[in-house]
Amino acid sequence: MSEPTLSASSPAERGPSHAELAAAAATTTTPHAGTAPPLAKKVPAERTHHGDTFVDDYEWLRDKENAEVITHLEAENTYSEAVTAHQQPLREKIFAEIKARTEETDLSVPARKRGWWYFTRTEEGKQYFVQCRVAAADTGDLRADWTPPVIESGTPIDGEEVLLDGNAEAEGQPFFSLGGMAVSEDGNLLAYAVDNAGDERFTLRIKDLRTGELLPDTVENVFYGLVFSPDGERIYYTVVDDTWRPHQIKMHTLGTEAGDDVVLFEEDDPGMWTGFDLSPDRTELLVSVGNSEYAETHTLDLTDPAARPRLLLSRDEHVLHGMDPVTIDGRRHYVVTHNGGPAVERAVNNMVSLVPGAEFEKPFAEQAWATVLDHRDDVKIEGTAVTRTHLLVALRRDTTERVQVLPVQGLGTAAQAEPVEPGFDEELYTASLAGADYESPIVRIEYTSFLTPPRIYDYELATGALTLRKETPVHGYDASDYVAERDWAVAADGTRIPVTIMRHASVKADGTNPALVYGYGSYELSMDPAFGIPRLSVLDRGVVFVIAHVRGGGELGRTWYDDGKKLAKKNSFTDFITVTEHVVKAGWAAPNRVAAMGGSAGGLLMGAVANLAPQLYRAIVAQVPFVDTLTSILDPDLPLSALEWEEWGNPIEDAAVYEYMKSYTPYQNIAAVPYPKIAAVTSLNDTRVLYVEPAKWVQKLREVTTGTDPIVLKIEMDGGHGGASGRYEGWKDRAWDYAYVLDALEATEKL
Repeated sequence: MSEPTLSASSPAERGPSHAELAAAAATTTTPHAGTAPPLAKKVPAERTHHGDTFVDDYEWLRDKENAEVITHLEAENTYSEAVTAHQQPLREKIFAEIKARTEETDLSVPARKRGWWYFTRTEEGKQYFVQCRVAAADTGDLRADWTPPVIESGTPIDGEEVLLDGNAEAEGQPFFSLGGMAVSEDGNLLAYAVDNAGDERFTLRIKDLRTGELLPDTVENVFYGLVFSPDGERIYYTVVDDTWRPHQIKMHTLGTEAGDDVVLFEEDDPGMWTGFDLSPDRTELLVSVGNSEYAETHTLDLTDPAARPRLLLSRDEHVLHGMDPVTIDGRRHYVVTHNGGPAVERAVNNMVSLVPGAEFEKPFAEQAWATVLDHRDDVKIEGTAVTRTHLLVALRRDTTERVQVLPVQGLGTAAQAEPVEPGFDEELYTASLAGADYESPIVRIEYTSFLTPPRIYDYELATGALTLRKETPVHGYDASDYVAERDWAVAADGTRIPVTIMRHASVKADGTNPALVYGYGSYELSMDPAFGIPRLSVLDRGVVFVIAHVRGGGELGRTWYDDGKKLAKKNSFTDFITVTEHVVKAGWAAPNRVAAMGGSAGGLLMGAVANLAPQLYRAIVAQVPFVDTLTSILDPDLPLSALEWEEWGNPIEDAAVYEYMKSYTPYQNIAAVPYPKIAAVTSLNDTRVLYVEPAKWVQKLREVTTGTDPIVLKIEMDGGHGGASGRYEGWKDRAWDYAYVLDALEATEKL
């Protein structure tokens, strides 16, 4: 496949100067007339790798402790507000529409765990969830005992306890995010972790649920995930290093100082991520170390305070895998989802095996793994979960995520039962496991589609009965007013690219419509069918909402991912352009009324297509965009950079990777062309994509573009990777993004 060449012209040849841009902004008749963009000073910084030197004039913006940097970012916000001020009424309308459609006072379906029904409440006017529980009954009637109680929105029930009120926790704080919660086996203690900055470093606290009092124990700088020991005397948690890479598993004993916490496991490889999962029977911790290519698993006996992690499967075998412990006939086994085993050379879409625990004591090549589900080219096995009686399998077929169920008894033998898959009546949907207690006779399945609000089903394992427990209410919504359908675009190399087209039912393919094309395409993450209330405001204004399922995602299995990473990354960008051209040619979009949107790695996608095909788009919204990719990946001391080598390649050691990344990194390939309207949206405390990337990108775009369309940076000064905290603030963020797009597409009025 021939790929478009991304420009790498020198800064001296990149179009009008800052002064000329400022003059153009001051004389234009657009709504931002008289407003000049903030112009950052140039402080040339050289970077040399593999004999290539790059001069970066705006690298100084990285120092957020510099008052001049903060002043500049505040000026960017002022400019953004001025340029988009005329969109404020539209933002308010969209926010009001989101709010009116949302059941503000609502609650989740209670989930039973160890003698309690746990659920969350939301209350009108309040930003955060309230975590609650009520005692469960044990009558001996399994079906009755596992049928969730009927609880009314806004009405407490007898015996209801509030475990944690996010609104009270957030009071007086600039930001609030909950990084994990765990309740001790006896139900008396609650461990929870809170972030008040947006940098994903949490403070661990413990609450006595009998008294409501906080214990004196406090542990700073913990990461996601908390687990109690079975006796409730110890808490296990992860810690990140200076690059925000989780690298340690630690144990805190209640009543001791945090400085005395024991490091149980430490991973020194900067390219490996560490985490853990609690076994379904809550007696074992599975410590996993890995990247996108291979993994390693250790086990830790939680019943023994002196236990230390024991290796099960080494990274040296280069097997990407996950494990679920299960006891069968009194013997410990492990259900292993993997892409290769002792007798399997390669299973790119994964297979499932059952392995007796004793087998891991043997050399890898001598271990006996019994096949439960074999590899298939047309099915990607995503993972598994277990109850005492059943194995649950998450898989993807025809781009759609599904669930299969089969009994534990007979697994891996001739007596193994055939998997059963709960059936649903839509073509494009997502069915995923939402909860499965080890002792439960039912499992919970969450179902949604582009047109169906989230539903919660209980699936009875013994009978296969599927019971709808709840569908999220959406006020004033009629699914028949909208259409969601699958289409396919064809890339230059003949690859068929899945395309989702959503529209109001009255919109026809007549070549006149405004369209918004959304994409991501990295880390094997799939843009699965899901309902979104904010999206309705876009569809109601006649915009065709398109999702480009580009290579680099996981929609069509592991090969789809592999074909959009490392030295094949440009496929993600050209696929997106192909999809854009396809929807125009098919009549779904007018050629001069198309916008693009993507976030994080999807923001890299936005930056790349802006360089490759700026003429295709009226506007581009890049949310927390990864647009200075090469700079970040070249510095292993930056947050998470070393972990990214398995996604992009290692440009430090490999000159070919360096040259390839240099050829597409948006910041280094800005050309003297008329760029469309561009909005970069970011957060000061984001640790995944640093604010400096969009800040530098915006400056260089303004410097080089030959057009006069405004380029703005909107930065949340108290937010993280997901923006500001709180649901209402989140709705305001979506309203801002969509109003920006609708204004650019001249689609501000409802049909």
